[in-house]
Amino acid sequence: MNETSTISSVENLKAQAKRLRAELADDGRVIGHGQSLEIIARQLGYRDWNTLRAAAGNRRNDEPLVIGERVRGHYLGQAFVGEVIALARQQAAGRMRVTIRFDEPVDVVTFDSFSAYRQRVSCTLNADFVTVERTSNGQPHMRLERR
Repeated sequence: MNETSTISSVENLKAQAKRLRAELADDGRVIGHGQSLEIIARQLGYRDWNTLRAAAGNRRNDEPLVIGERVRGHYLGQAFVGEVIALARQQAAGRMRVTIRFDEPVDVVTFDSFSAYRQRVSCTLNADFVTVERTSNGQPHMRLERR
């Protein structure tokens, strides 16, 4: 049985269904909003949308980030725009492990003689959306700016 504390808010579940619908439409598979809600419910282990909706309850959206959310910020000093593709809360208060896929690869090397591009990165963010880890010049590895 699923626990309510691990279920997104209804607002986030509906947004997830909307993103699913858009992704399928991009692939030429058009479905209705109701169908996308039902798919989300089954993916989360519920019989149907109504059952998931009841389990989610009426709590407000208190999640700092959600999978599929568009974000922008700086990674190793380079500006990026991307999408949250994985997210896990950690036991440390306010910390979360996040994986972001950048729209355009980011060069993580500051030397002129070569480059190393990354398109997907994972890091641990605090409640201010900043990594505790710092570069040699004291800047955080990643800093998210809410869109």
